[in-house]
Amino acid sequence: MLPVAVDAMGGDRAPGEILAGSLQASESGIPVVLVGPEGLDGTGGLPLIPASEVIEMHDDPAKSVRTKRDSTLVRAAEAVRDGKASAMISAGNTGATMASALLRMGRISGVARPAIATPVPVPGGSPTVLLDAGANAEVQAEWLVQFAQMGAVYSSRRFGVSNPRIGLLSIGEEPGKGDTLRKEAWELLSATNGMDFIGNVEGRDLMTGDVDVVVTDGFTGNVVLKTLEGSLKAVVKALFSAFGQPEYSDAANTLMPALLPLYETLDPDTYGGAILLGVDGVCIISHGSSSARAILNGIRCAKEMVETDMVGAIRDAIAGTV
Repeated sequence: MLPVAVDAMGGDRAPGEILAGSLQASESGIPVVLVGPEGLDGTGGLPLIPASEVIEMHDDPAKSVRTKRDSTLVRAAEAVRDGKASAMISAGNTGATMASALLRMGRISGVARPAIATPVPVPGGSPTVLLDAGANAEVQAEWLVQFAQMGAVYSSRRFGVSNPRIGLLSIGEEPGKGDTLRKEAWELLSATNGMDFIGNVEGRDLMTGDVDVVVTDGFTGNVVLKTLEGSLKAVVKALFSAFGQPEYSDAANTLMPALLPLYETLDPDTYGGAILLGVDGVCIISHGSSSARAILNGIRCAKEMVETDMVGAIRDAIAGTV
């Protein structure tokens, strides 16, 4: 397949960790093309698409995409658009990554708004796909139906869920719970053919095996995601702090082999990042603090989504309702 375009300068740990993850991906057989300044050190011989500018984390996303036309993000998105790359990945400015993909790749026909889909870990099961996780602070009920359709395709293509169960995030399980948006979306989702809509779900359901795809507006979704990330970090930190105490050393040695697989499941680096659904191409948005392992897994995800034609499947799903 065509190479995955990697923004070599995006993220808090760029370019070192980004290059390390890219090299590991290349060594595993996945074609990679870097996007960065000419003369970049540490590329290990990987091909490079030259880009002289970088959109920083603090830069205004939309303005930067318009003014920094030779930025790594813009050039990566153009590589996908022009058929030089099969997908793009960046750990840089999330808003600018989304804007670059949207403005250069374009939207899939019929998609009202792209959405960020993030895997939420479920111990012992497949991750729950949460969307929107931050692309659209305010949404319309019709958009949530499209989010459900796109999320179902992603859940199926990435995690092998044959008939994803769709849940609408609200403040109670009963159909009448929630604000006007949630009530309107419930009615539309209930009337949409071809999906397994199970009704309202609550925040506590995300990390269970009771639902496969959870849809909400980007404001709520981002708050939920950041709350979960903070909670998991706090629990892991407290656990390792307790294990570090001398009086618990025997317990730590006994429990650690059983806890390591759980830690692997809960570690965000395992999934490589979120994905922007609804654009006409594969765009992976990695965490700003991504390690080489996260970049490697993000590139692997990009490869899988290209090979399973996720974009084509979303196009078909949307076309059936517009």
